[in-house]
Amino acid sequence: MTVEGLTTILSNFGPKETMNRLESEVKARGLTVFARVDHAAGAKAVGLKLRPTELLIFGNARGGTPLMAVDQRIGIDLPLKALVYQDEAGKVWLAYTDPSWLARRYGLGAAVAANVEALSKALGSLIAGAAKTA
Repeated sequence: MTVEGLTTILSNFGPKETMNRLESEVKARGLTVFARVDHAAGAKAVGLKLRPTELLIFGNARGGTPLMAVDQRIGIDLPLKALVYQDEAGKVWLAYTDPSWLARRYGLGAAVAANVEALSKALGSLIAGAAKTA
């Protein structure tokens, strides 16, 4: 299933290792990790089952502030988020919202086009580094 604006790639690692690699990649690039949310643990705490599903919320004011200066509403989608989940077939996926799609969603325009392009490339590289072997 395709979701507009969402990029999803297959990981070569298990769910926990993928998330640990992602968090390490984020920190290695000098970004701030704001939260790591284990949805499966939350489900278990209330007696429900959910396959491994974990969210990482991260970012950097240097990257997000110029976008919010154009339209503060983008703050609902920032900081950035990435979701690691295991599907019913046991495959592990890493998904994130493409900053270019966010820029179109909010009509940010040419004033921050270079920022958005750099952010999209950096995020794509970071995600690929977490999900793929070198």
